This record gives sequence, C-alpha cells and structure tokens, in this order.
Amino acid sequence: MLTLFLLELNWKELLMGHEEWSFLLEIILRTSIMFLAIIIGLRILGKRGVKQLSVFELVVIIGLGSAAGDPMFNKDVGIVSSILVFIVIILLYSIITFFIGRNKKFEKMVEGTSICLIRDGEFSIENFKKENLGSDEFFAELRLRGISQLGQVETAIVESSGQISVFYYEEQEVKYGLPIMPESLQDTLKKVNKAGHYSCTFCGHTVFKEEGNAGNCSKCQKDEWMGASNRRRVT
Repeated sequence: MLTLFLLELNWKELLMGHEEWSFLLEIILRTSIMFLAIIIGLRILGKRGVKQLSVFELVVIIGLGSAAGDPMFNKDVGIVSSILVFIVIILLYSIITFFIGRNKKFEKMVEGTSICLIRDGEFSIENFKKENLGSDEFFAELRLRGISQLGQVETAIVESSGQISVFYYEEQEVKYGLPIMPESLQDTLKKVNKAGHYSCTFCGHTVFKEEGNAGNCSKCQKDEWMGASNRRRVT
C-alpha cells in the first residue's frame, strides 16, 4: 500500500508546488533583492524596536522565518524553493559576515555604529536628531536605571543593538542638571523669579541665572527653562 502510494505521488508538485524548475533562478534573485531590501528598510527605521539583536541578525531571523513558514501551510510553495531560500540566506550571511570581519567601513554600513546621546550631563543635540528616539521614551529608559536628572549622567550611548549604555558621575561629582521625572517636565518658564541653576528643556544645558528674563540658551537658542536639580542617584 505504501509503495503504491509513493509511486502515485506527484513528486514534482511536492517539491516545487505549481512552479517550474526554471523558477529556482528567480528565487535566488528574489531572495537576494528582498534580503538587501529588509536591511535597508530596518536601517532607515533606526534602532528602536530592534533591541539586543543587531539589524543584520534580525534580517536573517525574519528571512529564515518567512522561508520556513510558507511551505508549512501553502501547497503552492514547494519544499525545494524554501530550502533554496535558506541556502541563499545562509550564503549571504556567511559572505557578509566575512566582509564585516575584514572591513570596518562595511561593518558600520551593515550594523550601524554606537552614538553618544548625552555628554557631561547635556544632550548631544546633533547625535540625538539622528536617532528615531523620542525624548519621553529616552527619559523613561533613564528612569528605569534610577536616574532622576541629567547631572547624574556623564555619558549615555545608544549601541548598534539599540540598547542604551549609561556611565554615571561619582556621587560627589553629580552636578545640577535637567530633571526628567514626569511631573517636573511640565514646569517650564521663560522668566526667572528666583536666582539659581536652570536647565534648558530642549538640550539640558544648565547655568546659574539671576532674577529676570531667562533669555535664550547659548547652546541651542531655545527659550524654555526649568529649575535644575542636583539630586543624587538612588540605587
């Protein structure tokens, strides 16, 4: 019975679905194009949502997942086609990994680079603009690390994986900085009623101001300020 079943089985349909063998060459081209398209698309979208995985690794997972999923429930997709997609992705992965290990410029192009977002307790404005990352989202990331104001942070870096690395000032070195607690971000002002340290709400630049018109920030030219905080970090 089993032998008869195997003899009557349409092996071409099992292996190729409804496609011809010539379609295999098109699969190689389609897979190569889409593989590169996914990399470009994720690089344009930036690092948010990638987290922990590099963009390149995420592309491989998406590609392999799609190749494995379709033939499981779609009779029109042949097993050979799916296996060929796997082979092409693995070959592309091996080739790209080979060049990544031998060319720094190529590595930066494929996987991106780490970018400094905070330096000396203030935003690196130009770098922050390059990242698809909102200030509220970034502040939430910092608060999860026990940070209540930017004067506690010496350097904050967004890694190529999307993770944020934070380097803190020693407790005795903590300085006045922009408060990032949710309630404090609402109290902006353009006029100083009491002399003290004030932070620009846009870039975090912090200076001592006398009573009177707060004026424009010397770093970013914005004119909204709030009272700075020198609170120590609680761990």
